[in-house]
Amino acid sequence: MRFTPAALALSLLAGVTSSMAWSDAGEKLAPKAALLVAQGQERMASGDVDGALDAYEAALVAHPGNATVLVKLAEATRLQGMQGKALRYYRSALVSDPRNVAAISGEGAALAEKGAVAKARRNLAQLERLCGNDCEATRKLAAVLDEQPTRLVVTAEAVKPQPVISEN
Repeated sequence: MRFTPAALALSLLAGVTSSMAWSDAGEKLAPKAALLVAQGQERMASGDVDGALDAYEAALVAHPGNATVLVKLAEATRLQGMQGKALRYYRSALVSDPRNVAAISGEGAALAEKGAVAKARRNLAQLERLCGNDCEATRKLAAVLDEQPTRLVVTAEAVKPQPVISEN
């Protein structure tokens, strides 16, 4: 019992220290990786998605696991129509930075493009909690969700086959 106050103080110190680590703004991009990301953005702007992918992949080699590079790589992959691969990149970025609004928005857009609109709406709700309705990431994902066609879901009970009786 006499160690209870000391144990409480140590646990409080550990809790504060660990929460400060989660609130970190993120590590800075390595100089070589920053140069490669800039080259990738130039190539994306000129419409060279393959060249941009090459630059982003090289940046990922120069700075492995960086959330910024992973999001850029996912965006380029999504433009090529490979939403599944883009989802993997977005989720890798979210592992290292769970509050990355660009990754949450991009993941939601990729989900919507694959047809998982309900999951994409969960990402939209998460974005609204994190940065509100006026955030650019929230507006982007809302626009993607508005563009998605409404899909008709047909249940098995709605389509019952009629038995065909024929003579042999």
